[in-house]
Amino acid sequence: MNNFHEMHGATADGSLPVDPDSPAPSRPVHAQPAAIAAVALGGLVGTGVRYAAETAYPPNSGPFPFTTLIINLTGAFVLGMLLERLALSGPDDGWRRRIRLCIGTGVLGSYTTYSSFALETVELLQNHRVLAAALYMTISVVVGTFAAGAGIVLAQRFGAHTEDKR
Repeated sequence: MNNFHEMHGATADGSLPVDPDSPAPSRPVHAQPAAIAAVALGGLVGTGVRYAAETAYPPNSGPFPFTTLIINLTGAFVLGMLLERLALSGPDDGWRRRIRLCIGTGVLGSYTTYSSFALETVELLQNHRVLAAALYMTISVVVGTFAAGAGIVLAQRFGAHTEDKR
């Protein structure tokens, strides 16, 4: 028995046996109509909020792309907070999964943008603004990571505070 499948009791067709204690297999989340609808609904909202922000403060109107930077940093913060609260409240199923898909993937996924960040970085470089491009990349990645972490910490503290009141 030097074959992995043979050592682990594979069936005749080479597939591994199904664990009898596991729940019946279901369609993957990305193939479930309700999940797709949750992401689409959230995407409509996030796109609208982003459009409003970029209309009020056009990203190309100044010497530095502050609008995209603020959008991405606030999105990272809110995503960190959301995912931590959901994780603390239980497993990723039922209403928690619907909220994660609608708000996390849909709203925040369409609100934030990597493509605008990349494009604006290239535009800064094409305009020979190497320092501004380096600063933009550094702030986006480093402060974005700290923003997500701050959202996680805030969610943990908020969660502990509300659990103390019960």
